[in-house]
Amino acid sequence: MTEQATRKPFLYVVVCAAGIAADVGELIAAAQERDWEVGVIASPVAMNGFFDTAAVEARTGRPIRSAWRTPGEPRPFPAPDAVVVAPATFNTVNKWAAGIADTLALGTLCEAVGLGVPIAVLPCVADALAAHPAYGDSLERLRGMGVRFAEPYAGEGGQDGGRPEFGWKRALDLVEHR
Repeated sequence: MTEQATRKPFLYVVVCAAGIAADVGELIAAAQERDWEVGVIASPVAMNGFFDTAAVEARTGRPIRSAWRTPGEPRPFPAPDAVVVAPATFNTVNKWAAGIADTLALGTLCEAVGLGVPIAVLPCVADALAAHPAYGDSLERLRGMGVRFAEPYAGEGGQDGGRPEFGWKRALDLVEHR
């Protein structure tokens, strides 16, 4: 048997800088329960305290990637079988749709589209930003590329003061039901 036939499918989780990123371990645990291996790629800002990097590295058994590798340095992750962007911010969605690859996270997303890898996105965008015309255009463009989006999440509490659930497992449903 080949390595491809014997290994578990590999999921890239791209984490952006939004408060809900603190709970990204829920997505990683759910993916592992569904028999995925997981590697995390974080935006540079997300690495600055938006989630517990040590806990994520312990959970995945791999270092979090945030910077480009140097020439000749081996790839730290196998090629992805799927990608989940969670949480996806206004900035990431708009730059990605425009083909801007100025961070490893964005470069990875642009490349994944070109490779035809299944991609699911859990947007976390405030209502005021989601109303910006560029955001709607970006969603339409990415959907046209085959990117799948879960319901938007603004993170704003309801009248009871509680915050709605973030759909971590929904992202896995979106990439698994291609």
